[in-house]
Amino acid sequence: MRRLKGIHAVIAAAALAMGGCVVQDKTDDQAAAGGTTVTQQQPPAGQPAATPAPTPAPTPALPPPDLRLEVNVAERELYVYRNDQRIATHPVAVGTSEWPTQTGEWTIGQVVFNPRWTPPKEEEWAKDEEVKEPGAPDNPLGHAQLVYDAPRSIHGTNEPESLGKAESHGSIRIANSVAVQLSRMVMEAGGASRDEAFFEGVRSNRKERVEVAIPNPIPIRVVSGGSGDSGGGGSGEKGKSGETSKSGSGN
Repeated sequence: MRRLKGIHAVIAAAALAMGGCVVQDKTDDQAAAGGTTVTQQQPPAGQPAATPAPTPAPTPALPPPDLRLEVNVAERELYVYRNDQRIATHPVAVGTSEWPTQTGEWTIGQVVFNPRWTPPKEEEWAKDEEVKEPGAPDNPLGHAQLVYDAPRSIHGTNEPESLGKAESHGSIRIANSVAVQLSRMVMEAGGASRDEAFFEGVRSNRKERVEVAIPNPIPIRVVSGGSGDSGGGGSGEKGKSGETSKSGSGN
């Protein structure tokens, strides 16, 4: 019997060695409780140790877009710059003296084709207005909308005769064809390019609202007045983008 117990002890010791475990001596507390501690050993000799997963590299920051927009409220014009070179000028309608267009600096982070107009019911002038669905002839947002500080935006219009005048409720109106053209430019410069089939789709189905997020938002600056060609750092007020104002929430 003693011989059999000895054989069993040898077999048990061999099994523990092959399994990579070792039985440690009991501590005083463990001895009192009658317990045994089993700890995991390093991999057996000849086997490589597990290597930790590599830390993923941080996503590189996007380069500044080469496109930017500027609106001069006094001149009632919108300027398109590429690499600080003015490449286009478009007439706009801006807010009245009662509903002035807000000045400041923002970025355009969304383009909406065939937008839906929801009247701001908190505004007195809009209390009796109704929602205008995409494609509706009387939709004041027209064919496209460039959102920079919702609800503030540059958008098309169903009143092209207002361009060059101060007739909006604070928003910036442009011709429908220009709104679509600018939307496409913003998408391309902001990392959201689409193929020609996409633009044909939004043109052919005016009743379908289509949102496009701009991964690399496009800078826009709205100045109060002065020389039309501010060169990106001259005339007008700035820094009002954090103010609370009733301007820009209309059409």
